[in-house]
Amino acid sequence: MSRIASVQAHEILDSRGNPTLRVHLTLDNGVRVSSSVPSGASTGLFEAVELRDGDKGRYNGKGVLKAVANINEQIAPKLLGLDPVRQAEIDALLVALDGTTNKAKLGANAILGVSMAVTRSAAKASNLPLYAYLGGPGARRLPVPMMNILNGGKHADNSVDFQEFMVMPIGAPTFTEAVRYGAETFHALSKILRGKGYSTSVGDEGGFAPDLKNNEEACEVIVEAIQAAGYEPGKDIAIALDPAASSFFNGGVYDLIQSGGGHKTTDEMIDLYRKWREAYPIVSIEDGLDENDWPGFAKMTAAQGEHVQIVGDDIFVTNPDFVSRGIAEKSANAVLIKLNQIGTVTETIQTIDLCRAAGWHFVVSHRSGETEDTFMADFAVAMGGGQIKTGSACRGERIAKYNRLLEIEKSLGASALFESPFKMA
Repeated sequence: MSRIASVQAHEILDSRGNPTLRVHLTLDNGVRVSSSVPSGASTGLFEAVELRDGDKGRYNGKGVLKAVANINEQIAPKLLGLDPVRQAEIDALLVALDGTTNKAKLGANAILGVSMAVTRSAAKASNLPLYAYLGGPGARRLPVPMMNILNGGKHADNSVDFQEFMVMPIGAPTFTEAVRYGAETFHALSKILRGKGYSTSVGDEGGFAPDLKNNEEACEVIVEAIQAAGYEPGKDIAIALDPAASSFFNGGVYDLIQSGGGHKTTDEMIDLYRKWREAYPIVSIEDGLDENDWPGFAKMTAAQGEHVQIVGDDIFVTNPDFVSRGIAEKSANAVLIKLNQIGTVTETIQTIDLCRAAGWHFVVSHRSGETEDTFMADFAVAMGGGQIKTGSACRGERIAKYNRLLEIEKSLGASALFESPFKMA
């Protein structure tokens, strides 16, 4: 049995050049680990609080020295001598130490960094890879990646309202091949965009960010890219959308102003998705409506849930209470899982357990402000949900996750499992 000997944090930068934090944790047997915390740009209203300093003279107020101090001065002394294997107890201690409903006192970024580091140290002390420690001996399912190849909304400065257009290599036989399918489509799209005179600069998550004629042209050029790469749309590679509709919901209507698409009601948005789904190989739609439009989500799920995955992100924020409500109201059929939305590993797993009990899908996800930390890659395999959202086929902080999953698949060998989660595909 090992014990926590020290916990220390310091400020680092995320992939957007904004401050975040890294936690170093050492056990009394010499095991030393670190964990880094991501940050989102498109955030749900009810997410756990990411504590920032607010000092405009330093990093434009985005510093995290307060969160770092909370770890070093308040959290660390409480953890010394504890057994890291007792994850649920330690996470409960962190939540109680904060004492707020949304982790506003210590900061969800501070709490999550410690929670992840505790998990990592226990895995290392147990001489197990992180995915096996968290998931047990049956953890062997590699996730189908949602590869973000075209950006808009808050993730890019262009004419596209919808935030993410992703490809999912649902027909690939292995994760290794899925990465190849996606990368080849990404490069094919680059050639197509250049040929049309569009920019091939990339957004926050590595997807291209061209000024397209309208939102729908994104689907058109992606289908063209899938075919140009030698694959069959809908069979080999499908499309997943994340409109992030809360970002363009104003005054009771959806303003598609970046693309010149005018104003749309909830019913009109639902009908737009129906038309797109019938025209393009779309298998998943995340945050198609505003985070407070619970009746709209239920209506969309009732109308289209048999044909497409309806994913809630901002509406659920990885919170068991909101997910429970969504299950009761049939507001979706899948949940996006982001560790930093709720703040501890234990609470994240509780949310996933709710999804499993309801027969819902779940998608382990990165944030737009990422680090090179690969915790979520192991976490996705451990949870066995079969889907991961971690960005495009470029940018080092995204590729780190794919490369870790490639390592895991290689280590699993013949026991590795890879399959499409979609019966409708």
